[in-house]
Amino acid sequence: MSVDDPREHQAVITVERLEELSDNDLASLCEAADAAIIDGGGFGWVNPPGRQALERYFRGVLLVPERALFGARLDGELVGSAQLVRPPRNNEAQAFAAQVMHSFVAPYARGHGVARLLMQRVEEGARALGYQVLNLDVRATQDAAIALYDSMGYLRWGEHPFYARVHGETVRGFFYYKLLQAGGRIG
Repeated sequence: MSVDDPREHQAVITVERLEELSDNDLASLCEAADAAIIDGGGFGWVNPPGRQALERYFRGVLLVPERALFGARLDGELVGSAQLVRPPRNNEAQAFAAQVMHSFVAPYARGHGVARLLMQRVEEGARALGYQVLNLDVRATQDAAIALYDSMGYLRWGEHPFYARVHGETVRGFFYYKLLQAGGRIG
């Protein structure tokens, strides 16, 4: 193989908590979201809502105090994200648990370990904030995501037979949790 052979390229994957979005980062994130939605791995959207709606959405996420936006980069470009959602202050009974929502990786960035590193960083963020449990849910049709969560020690605790409507069909959904603190205890 020659020095320029693309098979020799080692992808550089990074994940960071996003506090702000440059115009370039916002464009990359919107492109990645569009691609994920079109591929069927959108985070609630079934059809791409348009660039302006996505830009407003991601800018809005940055303004919500209970949400932390984690961005996944492949060779410097944002290719996916996930949100760590903390319970509101008035929910003292569930203050020990956070939730992962709206996690996605663009189809053109899959197969490099981006989703795994994204979830690891979200877990680290939740642990650093003192959360003991991380909850998430997923459509039953998202085989790759389900395999990832299973392999990372998330436990499926339930199924919803009418979880979502996608292109006129009702699909099931699964609910997962993971204990985050050492020893798997809550205390």
